[in-house]
Amino acid sequence: MNLARTLSPLIEGDVRDDPYTRHLYSSDASMYAMEPLAVAFPRHTDDVRALVIACGELEVPLLPRGAGTSLAGQTVGAAVIVDFSRHMNRILEIDGRSARVQPGVVQDQLNRAARRHGLMFGPDTSTSNRATIGGMIGNNSAGSHSILYGSTVDHVQALRVVLADGGTPDLASDARLSAAVAEALRGVDLSGFPRFWRHSGGYRLDLAARHLPNLTPLVVGSEGTLAVVTEATVRLVDLPRAKAIAVGHFTSTPAAIAATADALSFGAASVELIDRAILDLSRQRVDYAGLGGILSGDPEALLFVEFFGDSADEVAGLAGELASRWKANSHGYHTLRAVTAEQQAAVLKVRKAGLGLLMASSVGSRRPLAFVEDTAVPPERLLPYVEEFARILDRHGLKAGFYGHCSVGCLHVRPFVDLRAPGEIATMRAVAEEIAELAARHGGVNSSEHGDGLARSEFNRRLFGEPVYEAMRRVKQIFDPRGLLNPGKIVDAPPMTEHLRDPAMPAPRPLRTALAFAGGMHAAADRCMNIGVCRKDDTGVMCPSYMATREEEHSTRGRANALVKALTSDDPRRALGDERVHGILDLCLECKACQSECPLGVDMAAMKSEFLHQYQELHGVPPRSRLFAAIRTLNRLGSATAPLSNWLAAPLRGPLGLSTRRPLPRFRRDHLLRWFGRRPVSAAGRPGGREVILLADSFTTYTEPGIGRAAVELLERAGYRVRLESAGCCGRASISKGLLERARAMAEAMVGRLAGSDAPIVGLEPSCLLTLKDEYAALLPGDPRVAAVAARARLVPELLTGAVDDGSLPLGDGLSGSTILLHGHCHEKAVVGTAATRDLLSRIPGATVEEIDAGCCGMAGSFGFEREHYDLSMKIGGLRLFPAIAAAPPATLLAATGVSCRQQIAHGTGRAAHHPVELLHQVAALP
Repeated sequence: MNLARTLSPLIEGDVRDDPYTRHLYSSDASMYAMEPLAVAFPRHTDDVRALVIACGELEVPLLPRGAGTSLAGQTVGAAVIVDFSRHMNRILEIDGRSARVQPGVVQDQLNRAARRHGLMFGPDTSTSNRATIGGMIGNNSAGSHSILYGSTVDHVQALRVVLADGGTPDLASDARLSAAVAEALRGVDLSGFPRFWRHSGGYRLDLAARHLPNLTPLVVGSEGTLAVVTEATVRLVDLPRAKAIAVGHFTSTPAAIAATADALSFGAASVELIDRAILDLSRQRVDYAGLGGILSGDPEALLFVEFFGDSADEVAGLAGELASRWKANSHGYHTLRAVTAEQQAAVLKVRKAGLGLLMASSVGSRRPLAFVEDTAVPPERLLPYVEEFARILDRHGLKAGFYGHCSVGCLHVRPFVDLRAPGEIATMRAVAEEIAELAARHGGVNSSEHGDGLARSEFNRRLFGEPVYEAMRRVKQIFDPRGLLNPGKIVDAPPMTEHLRDPAMPAPRPLRTALAFAGGMHAAADRCMNIGVCRKDDTGVMCPSYMATREEEHSTRGRANALVKALTSDDPRRALGDERVHGILDLCLECKACQSECPLGVDMAAMKSEFLHQYQELHGVPPRSRLFAAIRTLNRLGSATAPLSNWLAAPLRGPLGLSTRRPLPRFRRDHLLRWFGRRPVSAAGRPGGREVILLADSFTTYTEPGIGRAAVELLERAGYRVRLESAGCCGRASISKGLLERARAMAEAMVGRLAGSDAPIVGLEPSCLLTLKDEYAALLPGDPRVAAVAARARLVPELLTGAVDDGSLPLGDGLSGSTILLHGHCHEKAVVGTAATRDLLSRIPGATVEEIDAGCCGMAGSFGFEREHYDLSMKIGGLRLFPAIAAAPPATLLAATGVSCRQQIAHGTGRAAHHPVELLHQVAALP
């Protein structure tokens, strides 16, 4: 049956059932995979109802899905998956203290809108930047502040739903449904259900009985097995007026847990734990570097205690009182108090990233798996519970990371297991059974906020007892008589060891690659564990194409999964030549943000380059790609023939496949090399100065030579003797276009020229200079010179900041009173961070520096010039960058480190952006 052909005419949205779409939706953030029958993207409730009715007539299961970040396998199944995140993602209204939303609304999206009213949505998951409200309703999610705000069910006021028969009842008052549920619960003793208040397993029969005839609480947490939610009205809570965080440092995880009671006694809003394993991982990441600089010593565990209050003095006082109490009770050896927004941002970023950081330590198929990660016990039982938990893991020879919510007795413990190794599946199951019984013995629950899914549903009969479990089955029968809504979850589930992703995945066939990937290209793609950070849309850079299209296949996760499918095919080389795969990879801007912002460091930029190399081996290299790959030669010739070349270039845009709406850069006849060679000898720096090698890239040499001149003069004023490296291209453009053999030759030549010196190597264009630090290792594996060159390579601001600080580069006050708005280059953010550039600008006397969190500019080198990519390029720029610049007063100075960024800003906003060295040059005391 061709479901797409059958279902598509019935809805305004679209339905897809091609193999790659089905594969992309076959997994979520769990250890499971089940290929769906099709994927539907409804635009409104009528579409959803039409899909439900049609699937019922066809006797085809249906599964509602949000961001696909479920950890227990709730959102995978052999069904028609209904993706609400793409179109049904509108906030319909905020009225008083309530919000009416569609299920695809993201938690942070709702909070941004609510913030204008001084409100927020209380449950706050660590996945708030991509988790949808519909998914939170499906799981009955909670989050770190559940001690104050409870779970999602405590905030859902009303739901609009579609039942399995297409009906759209009012859950608050439907007489037929409420009578049937009341009958199903007759005689069932619910006095001990659930064991612990923080509970998201099974159906909430206790709430159903308490709130009859209103069945809304029953549907919350039902994982799409009872009804399909199409709209929700949720309660909002007041934003805290002030926050403070006390970060306790402990010599062991048990010592940190033992300090929880003191924190709770002061009315903490949250008490969160991360252990040594996660802390060490955070220290290895550029994007988490802020935490390492404020910690004391080398703690084995940290306890983050957050206080809310009406004033800064109040919450700071509570943090101080807790620090004193801990000291008096010998809890920990140091307490950091984070009272400023900057301090809090650094600690909260790591606290919320526990899952991703733990996943980053995966090696091959040995991963920290979610199968016992969601138990919760009363906080006073947490310490003995964790001690017994650790002994069970030790007995089975398993290691694990510990993090989570001490305030409510919930630690997310994820043992490392290799499900492809002999005996490991049996070990996993044995541990799951022992931990479920352990939680019950301590008065706890097996699932406290992540739901049942495929991982825990099997245990529900045993944990809840026969009468309660059978009542749950009767409730399922009432709502979904034919069992078509997300079957196999909560009741009548398969064993937890079925549908496991890794054991079922075919072994990859050998593939010779031009770039060196640790473990091969398949291993690089398979590092993705689908946690979905690449689906965020309001901060950072990753993933610009997803932010613009909201298409799963245009996220890093979607592309990684597509490559996994291709690379596990019978002929991976031919699969990489598939046009469908090309379409999925085509909109990757190679921004490298996934290299740093993806907790697992999935490097999609490198994989796209390799993909293009493999694809072009079969289909040939397009002329336009050859043209851009030869950008240095093109710019050199254009400069030599300017201004004639500038007049001739514009009419060639159309024939070359470039957008006629995009202005071209102007070639400069007075290029950097000509200026450098014609300078008088007296201007060439101090005779005894230390040599520095300036990478004369293709852009600041031939199209923006003023930037290169400014850098040379600043470096020489700082006491350096500048040597230009101008003999050839670094290979950046060839790498981007997949011409990897050409890039390798360029890299070998460049390394050969640079390896004979120990002088610092500096650059002005981040994408070029950082190629030496990043891609050269993959192009020239095993060449010891590469690491030496990489160690010497740095951006110009690093040297200039030191020169300003030691007095060798004095600055004037010519820009005093100015505000400088900084936009960093994507590669700079990903590989080294923007701190050095920001620090340099902050040295300008009297100037105020603000860095915009505006993501990728959308230009991405040649991408924004290409006719078929122009509209997307401008849409990406228009998401955050252009509005941020438009909001800045006209007198604001704009700084951007990348040539593409400056081109995009000029074209998209009509305002000029300067390279930071140009601004420094304006105030430097030059001879």
